[in-house]
Amino acid sequence: MFQTIDPKQLTENVFSLLADRWTLITAGTPGRCNTMTASWGGLGVLWNKPVATIYVRPQRYTFEFLEKYDTFTLSFFSPQWKKQLAHCGAVSGRDEDKFAACGFHVAAADQAPYIQEADLVLVCKKRYWNDLDPAHMDPEALSHYQAKDYHRMYVGEITQVLVRA
Repeated sequence: MFQTIDPKQLTENVFSLLADRWTLITAGTPGRCNTMTASWGGLGVLWNKPVATIYVRPQRYTFEFLEKYDTFTLSFFSPQWKKQLAHCGAVSGRDEDKFAACGFHVAAADQAPYIQEADLVLVCKKRYWNDLDPAHMDPEALSHYQAKDYHRMYVGEITQVLVRA
């Protein structure tokens, strides 16, 4: 069971949420969606709105859903789900049903699919996207792109925050 809170009520450390706990980015519809693990991103304020920023490489299956739909969710889990999150980052949804393989169940908030087993869900409306430009990267950042498969950045307005009650 989830309750809705204001984004300003979040008390989690954003650096720990993303870098240590990871998140599942889910996009599509409740009936047809994909999810992927991410450990890069950000939370903040842009255009006077609470936002989440995510980065997705174009070869990821979730990229297709992010391009087609206006919403996405970020689902954060307790540490016991780390194995399933690792699986969702290593296997493509083109090749298997990751939800079934991990024991996840899809729910929806404002038609945006999310994972019911999460402890925290950020529902986001896509407001901006742009491809990272290697001409603007320092050498250390460029070292992450040996294949020149630069991430696309998406900024989503956080329209709803769900926390496990």
